Amino acid sequence: MELRHLRYFVAVAESRSFTQAAERLFIAQPPLSRQIQQLEAELGVQLFERSSRPLQLTEAGQFFYQHALKLLSNAEEIKCMTARIGIVERSIKIGFVASLLYGLLSKIIYVFRQQQPNLKVELIEMSTFEQIQALKQGKIDVGFGRLRISDPHIKRILLREEPLVLAVHQSHVLAQKQCVTFAQLEQEQLFLYPKSQEANFATQVRSIFAEHGLTPKNLKVVREIQLALGLVAAAEGMCIVPESAKSIQLAHVKYIPIIDHDATSPVFMAIRHLDTADDLRALFDCIYQVYDLEAIEYERAVL
Repeated sequence: MELRHLRYFVAVAESRSFTQAAERLFIAQPPLSRQIQQLEAELGVQLFERSSRPLQLTEAGQFFYQHALKLLSNAEEIKCMTARIGIVERSIKIGFVASLLYGLLSKIIYVFRQQQPNLKVELIEMSTFEQIQALKQGKIDVGFGRLRISDPHIKRILLREEPLVLAVHQSHVLAQKQCVTFAQLEQEQLFLYPKSQEANFATQVRSIFAEHGLTPKNLKVVREIQLALGLVAAAEGMCIVPESAKSIQLAHVKYIPIIDHDATSPVFMAIRHLDTADDLRALFDCIYQVYDLEAIEYERAVL
């Protein structure tokens, strides 16, 4: 017994006529009659009272009709579910540095998920250096970081330059200012992050000081941004962070703009060279959709 036999039987049972059922199924009546006869022979029972007009189901036919409907419904559900599973198997793996998730990246991913409901999105925290290797090894499909790392196999797209701000305890004299400069921070206790052997955000901050001919006298590198801001909240010192970190609200911590022209941190998107998958283009478009919604200034790059 095949699914088509069930469909033929249900059509005849609901039409109460072989002629009307044949028209509904777009087949000739004789082959339909033979299919029903074969089904009855396989089951060993008569399903229709053929002497009645319109056709009536026998008691066995009524029982079979109810279960045939269930079987056909289950078959359709299995078909749809299997199709959905096949679609969900499309996936994109996104590497990111932690600081970006506090800002616009979380909103970008949210919008991307809404626009691509059948795409599995996997987020993996890793440094910019780790992202480059992961891209080349096929472990991720796209990376978001802050470092300018050149590699012939990787295409790096500058999305924007994010302003830097100073996180300071509200009791500190600098907390009363509308803005500050790097020169004003040279003598202060500063916490940098993250703590690692490779180049990172702390390296960027040190470089900006050096470009201004400044040598900070009291620097301490800590593991992560949350620890740095926690120490600021305890009035142990201050910390330079990307503007998006202002979303981390801690008691007694104020964020003051840094007005030096180079007080910015770049945000890069990295993909494999020549990779132009549709999912990557959709993600790229989401980035600028969010920038527009948030009134973020940018010059749109080319993927």
